[in-house]
Amino acid sequence: MIETAVTQEITNEAGRSNKLFSSRLKPPVWSFLLTALILGAMQYYLPIPMLLFERYLPNFGWFQVVLMALYAAWLTGKFLNPSVAVNLRPRIWLLFSLAFFAQLFLGLAGFEKMLMTGKLHLPVPALIIAGPLFRGRDFFMPILFFVTALLVGPAWCSHLCYLGAWDDCLSRRSSKQKELPAYFSKIRLFLLALVVIIPLVMRFMQVGWLPALVAVALFGLVGVAVMLTTSRRNGLMAHCISYCPVGLVGNWLGRLSLFRVRIGDKCSECQHCRKACRYNALSFDDIKRRRPGSTCTLCGDCIAVCQSGQINYCLPLLPPQSARAVFLVLIISLHTVFLAVARI
Repeated sequence: MIETAVTQEITNEAGRSNKLFSSRLKPPVWSFLLTALILGAMQYYLPIPMLLFERYLPNFGWFQVVLMALYAAWLTGKFLNPSVAVNLRPRIWLLFSLAFFAQLFLGLAGFEKMLMTGKLHLPVPALIIAGPLFRGRDFFMPILFFVTALLVGPAWCSHLCYLGAWDDCLSRRSSKQKELPAYFSKIRLFLLALVVIIPLVMRFMQVGWLPALVAVALFGLVGVAVMLTTSRRNGLMAHCISYCPVGLVGNWLGRLSLFRVRIGDKCSECQHCRKACRYNALSFDDIKRRRPGSTCTLCGDCIAVCQSGQINYCLPLLPPQSARAVFLVLIISLHTVFLAVARI
């Protein structure tokens, strides 16, 4: 009874703070404007039609801009409540991934307009790094990844990665979490080295595209196997935290971002956050140090389950609730933009 009362009071206080902040800055309005600005700029300035409506119905891209901006505003309003966000985040993340792969498969089926550039690339996150190194050009995705990390830290891996959504789904098939072996933390570093070195060597040796394609396909299939086995069995996102080299780079670049998750001094160490974290970022030692570990992706699941209300987003010069609202505006606007152009 006491725990329930404390939880209810925390929820009420968060609601009051969110209402106060919303009445001043109205985060849903900011999400609407930011999303409309980004998509509108794409629609107006880019030489190729990026929006699906525009590809099939010329000049209807502006209608999609408005629809997506309204979606971002609605989503932001929902996410302001942490107890709603914790359940909604995996669903909208999966929605983005489904849109991404649906358009990919339709493109393969002959609907060329579903492919953004008309060229096919394997949907393996490691190609964000390996592809440009092998080709010596096409650095758009690394630049996009870097800019996103500057804005929202490593949240790419918990909101925007088309493959991570499936790792999340499979990890939730297990009701109990099992610790990964200690050596798992070193695997990503080794794989990152391979993802950098091998493409450069293949480029230097002028290896053809077919061997490179086979290598990437094998790397991706092993990653899927990790999800189906280790993630599903251990209740942790083993692919994201121990296999994907892009995730490791995201964690490193995240240190350049101003956003952080911090645990207050009045933490009761109830361990609810540890059980909710699927990125293995809240060990006993992490909680005692009052900050998540290096694999934290700012997913925010820990905030919703914290019984003492001591876990919050931090941003210089802003109180916690305002910091979280700013983060939500940025990440939801990015999610909406990625959803609108979720093609290869």
